[in-house]
Amino acid sequence: MNRAAKRAVDWRPSAGSVARTILILCPGASIFRAPSLRPPPAGEAGERARRKFHLLETRDFAEVETAILQVSPGNEAHLHAFSTELATPDGARRQLFLHTSPEFACKKLLAAGERRIFEFARVFRNRERGALHHPEFTMLEWYCTGESCEALMDDCAQFLAVAASAAGTDRFSFRGRDADPLAAPERLTVAEAFSLHAGIDLLATLEEGAPDRDGLAAQALAAGVRPADDDSWSDIFSRVLVERIEPRIGNGRATFLTEYPRPEAALARPKPSDPRVAERFELFVCGVELANGFGELTDPVEQRTRLEAEMAKKERLYGERYPIDEDFLAALARMPPASGCALGFDRLAMLAARASRIEQVIWTPLP
Repeated sequence: MNRAAKRAVDWRPSAGSVARTILILCPGASIFRAPSLRPPPAGEAGERARRKFHLLETRDFAEVETAILQVSPGNEAHLHAFSTELATPDGARRQLFLHTSPEFACKKLLAAGERRIFEFARVFRNRERGALHHPEFTMLEWYCTGESCEALMDDCAQFLAVAASAAGTDRFSFRGRDADPLAAPERLTVAEAFSLHAGIDLLATLEEGAPDRDGLAAQALAAGVRPADDDSWSDIFSRVLVERIEPRIGNGRATFLTEYPRPEAALARPKPSDPRVAERFELFVCGVELANGFGELTDPVEQRTRLEAEMAKKERLYGERYPIDEDFLAALARMPPASGCALGFDRLAMLAARASRIEQVIWTPLP
């Protein structure tokens, strides 16, 4: 038995952090490949390095490390960033942000000529704290040109198996829900999930371009979900998703929710065969959202329109907005067709270690 698996077997809740259970993944499991530019150092650090490179050994990906400080932290309405101030030697001051994701920077690299990249990124999100949320956490993001979301979903399924092997387990668990990480994931479109679990015809509320807020509100009420008077179509969509869909998926085996409505996919391209929906998927395990993937939007004009709409919504809801990264939009014009995915690495560790809170898999969580 390798050390990572043994540590997983030996873990007990009273032992404190369970980060060591998963953060070093087991030898023999391969998803990406990144070349080692020099021999790994000796001792345990060397073993960790060898394990990491062994894990990343099959698909010709390059590991990158993008800057944490950014001119824009991202432009999703409900994401909140940490801000800081850069002071230059001449006394000038400039606002910067800790990134909420390396996504914009990784897409710039694709535009500059990289084709297959990944990053284990430390990311930062404010106003988020709970069993599944911590202000600072690890995101695994990977991007590849010329591949579809189907390939990324296959990658996600492999990651579940890798984590299970590293933890020496055949079962993921969270709050009384279990899932087999080796079972073939279920695949449902969002429209199918809304029909199956809430009796809602979601696409009927998207027929005329602008979402039909009142139509979705009426169906939600009939399903036992009560919208607020000032809820938008997106607000009602989120209520149904959280109350009726998420508790019923990812149980027994993982579930991919695919083909998100276009209004819920600001960074994804529309599906060519049905522009009401987008090339976006999410992975759920034990009811926990674990990964979010896109067929990437590369139209800079459309992307600007969507980001500005998100920031207008943010200002309306929270009284603030973040700058738009003009370099990112300029890069989109040169970026080839690509797909990308972000996976919450700490949540993956939680599920494999059967931890009850994310702090249990973070070495030094905030008090």
